[in-house]
Amino acid sequence: MSLILASASPRRKEIMQTAGLEFSVFVSDTDETLPDGISASDAVTELSYRKALAVAKTHPDDTVIGADTVVALDGNILGKPSDKDDAARMLRSLSGKTHKVFTGVCIIRNSEVTKFFEETDVTFFQLTDEEIDAYIDTNEPMDKAGSYGIQGKGCALVKGICGDYFNVVGLPAARLLKELKNFQ
Repeated sequence: MSLILASASPRRKEIMQTAGLEFSVFVSDTDETLPDGISASDAVTELSYRKALAVAKTHPDDTVIGADTVVALDGNILGKPSDKDDAARMLRSLSGKTHKVFTGVCIIRNSEVTKFFEETDVTFFQLTDEEIDAYIDTNEPMDKAGSYGIQGKGCALVKGICGDYFNVVGLPAARLLKELKNFQ
């Protein structure tokens, strides 16, 4: 019996390593289509479950962790940008405001399932068009929910957070460790 991370995210892998967990990584293609109007918390909880379940089907005796992170502003989910113009649009919408970052986590072993989500408030500085363009030119926003990574150059955009920093990066480490302890 081993621990498996069902995610291709290098950030989640790094967080789990930092937390001292020994694990393998297995990723499965998962349908990420969601119904219109779904809440951010329900979206990440459902997607983390789908990711964990897809891997758990081929590793039934192992403990599988799935996770998904989204940024939400005024109840609207901001996913990964489709292109640089989309990234600029998202960053302008976040400029000078507080938004929420949700990460859903699902842990599965055999028929046992635990699902939870964490929510963190993130406040951005008021950003100039030049700051937004310079950040987009780094290409860092292109594979990140909400078009920024707090753990990279995007840290310069963030005025403050209220909640779990690691949740914003992509995996609420402390909560995961507590849930794994209760799970086993």
